[in-house]
Amino acid sequence: MILELRGSAPSAAETELLVVFAADQNTSKAKDAKPEIALLTSDSSVKQAASGVLGGDEFKAKANETLLLHRPQALEAARLLIVGVGKSAKATPHDLRKAAGTAARFAKARGIRSLTVLPPENFSQTDSIRAIAEGAIIADFDSDTYRTDRRDTSLASLAILTSQPANAAAETALREAAIVAESQNFARSLINEPSNRMTPTILGQRAAEVAAEFGLQCEVHGADKLRELKMGAFLGVAQGSDEPPALIVMRYEPAGASAQPVIGLVGKGITFDTGGLSLKPADSMEKMKYDMAGGATMIAAMRAIAQIKPSVRVICVVCATENMPSGKAQKPGDVQIAMSGKSIEVLNTDAEGRLVLADGLHYARQLGATHLINAATLTGAVSIALGQVNAGVFSNDEAAYGQFTKAVEKSGEKFWRLPVEDDYRDQIQSSIADIRNTGLTRYGGATNAAMFLKEFVEDTPWVHLDIAGTAWLDADKPWIARGPSGIGVRSVIEWACGYGEK
Repeated sequence: MILELRGSAPSAAETELLVVFAADQNTSKAKDAKPEIALLTSDSSVKQAASGVLGGDEFKAKANETLLLHRPQALEAARLLIVGVGKSAKATPHDLRKAAGTAARFAKARGIRSLTVLPPENFSQTDSIRAIAEGAIIADFDSDTYRTDRRDTSLASLAILTSQPANAAAETALREAAIVAESQNFARSLINEPSNRMTPTILGQRAAEVAAEFGLQCEVHGADKLRELKMGAFLGVAQGSDEPPALIVMRYEPAGASAQPVIGLVGKGITFDTGGLSLKPADSMEKMKYDMAGGATMIAAMRAIAQIKPSVRVICVVCATENMPSGKAQKPGDVQIAMSGKSIEVLNTDAEGRLVLADGLHYARQLGATHLINAATLTGAVSIALGQVNAGVFSNDEAAYGQFTKAVEKSGEKFWRLPVEDDYRDQIQSSIADIRNTGLTRYGGATNAAMFLKEFVEDTPWVHLDIAGTAWLDADKPWIARGPSGIGVRSVIEWACGYGEK
């Protein structure tokens, strides 16, 4: 997609589709309050073109609601699309991001390959540019990769109108928005691949290709290295599969960066999860190709970090394997010795993600990481707690969590903090080993998993993202296609880059 900042009047924009945003400015809380629709622009030509349709009941400016006008009066554009952002008083850049995505998917569905967007005037120029570009690029992704009747409906160009010549801040906002959104789509492309086309070996190859393209260091190790490092928890999961595991290590080492902090990104890379001998039900097991979404998140974040170039050192560790049942597979009741030396009683082989992360987190610390963040489709319990709207976030350090909340303010992604407190430690106590990989009861399952991971980060500032409920969308939304969502990519990028800000 060609991205452009164009300093021209909306009336003179010759485009297939001109997009403008609208909001309801009525602040009344009464249920029967009539919307007060206002275009989020002061441009008189656009207001004139839309004047005949904004006073009735056809359009109420609800979030992601659309209204299309053909051959709008006083405009050179072939069509004018009005997209709602909801209540004006509550509208955020994330609402604008979704509205821009809605416009892009509206265009794609109708074979419109280029669009011009008039940013709203109630946000800063850079916030508007970031939100519009990210929203459009993310909306341009579809998951129908292997359909033989697939048509190329991707957008060819996006122009964002500016009331004044684009300055350096605006150009930077556009460039970084493209990097972040394209990296999110890259993660989605990895997650979308079926497991026969995304083995641990192939995931390692894709990480190496990213590193070569963007100037990162990358090493991909196999089972011999895992045995050398004594990664017993990781190896225990991998031993049931004929596919070899891959320990992926990526490094970003900018010149002039301080020795500390060193940011550690750790991702769960289970390229297919049957549950092992604790076999999952057949229903929806095909979706378990997405169990490497945490690993894809971290590889994609490194792709973006290498281009944005923050002044901070970053290490990425992805533990990739399949979790398969076989005569070689680990069994419920087995005891594994993690890289840290802790012994783990494996009561449920379907609680495998925390096992590979145990060794990944410890290894990241050994490589020098002073601050850790991990992402994983870790528990079904987080979906029970939070549904498919918010992902779960846990942290052992208020400063690290504060940094994450700042990142989320920029990314617009939805996370909800859940507890990881010592009062829950008894839930993972084992009678035969140091800890067990599931809780004593089924209650608080997401926290039990977080408590398990906490054993391997110890006092290192750490943020844990449980994205199991939000990493896959079962239905299309107006602003994003069904399939892999790429949740976490934007927030991890912002969190890591925040440590490199002067």
